[in-house]
Amino acid sequence: MNAHLLNTDPPAHTRLRGLVNSAFTKRRTEQLRQSVQTATDHLLDQLTARGGHADIVADLAMPLSLTVISNLLGIPGKDRPDFRSWTDTLLSPAPDAAVQSRQAMKETHRFLAALIDRKRDAPGDDLLSALINEHTHQDGPRLSKTELVAMALLLLFGGYRNSASLISTTVLALLTHPAHLAALRSGKLATDRVTEEALRWNSSAMPAVRRFATQDMQIGDAAICKGERVWLAWASANRDPDRFVAPETFDPGRDTRGHLAFGHGPHHCPGASLARLENQIAVTSLVCRFPKLSLAGPVSKLRWTTSLRNRSLRELPVSM
Repeated sequence: MNAHLLNTDPPAHTRLRGLVNSAFTKRRTEQLRQSVQTATDHLLDQLTARGGHADIVADLAMPLSLTVISNLLGIPGKDRPDFRSWTDTLLSPAPDAAVQSRQAMKETHRFLAALIDRKRDAPGDDLLSALINEHTHQDGPRLSKTELVAMALLLLFGGYRNSASLISTTVLALLTHPAHLAALRSGKLATDRVTEEALRWNSSAMPAVRRFATQDMQIGDAAICKGERVWLAWASANRDPDRFVAPETFDPGRDTRGHLAFGHGPHHCPGASLARLENQIAVTSLVCRFPKLSLAGPVSKLRWTTSLRNRSLRELPVSM
């Protein structure tokens, strides 16, 4: 399950990235715009019918993100609840999480391997089928079965959890900064500016993927020995006062260029454009549909995940 983009260096990474880029095109992402809007409207219709109170995480962010990435990869609707359960287990801080996580990873591997076999026999118009087509192409580099399974896991996990986190934290940022919320509703503030600042200000990906030093080195006051594992703190970099003025302040008007929410260089997230599109549609549709939207409790009572990997809200209760 580790044979994916984040855990490889060139030349293996170059080969994998080229194959993914050939399938994960800007055109394919843009074609999803209407389906993302339709899925968003459906979820907001349910909130409208229910009225009163809602949980943005459970009622909008999670189901929308899971629907979008599942549609993109061609995951059948009946299998989506299982994948959500496995993902939640992998991020669990429970004392017995290690045992449960291993079982969840086995179930995920078994499901993805079987799905790939089915799509090889009956491909569809989806990203996973496109990647499998690259796998079976005889004239160029191919994705192995192991690489296909690992790549599907990476895209599913990143496209689901990180996108859901971005939606909920963006809504929280706006509800706690009413002037910016008003400017967004009036059209004076563009949603893409809000999205980029939310990515910088409260990124769901706290550290980068682990790396291992290939030689002894000194970085500031830290002595790093060859072979040691290194975690790079993206969240810290995104609030670096040497790069961003008043970095603790949520300010959609600032220049956000240089934030690392989607990584950097050859490891920049291939699904970044889809995450941005999804967030812009979800947030704009939500705040415009519900002009009286507000937090249903104090910010101090909100609960966050305790995973090292992912910083996200467990729930975001709102009044409508």
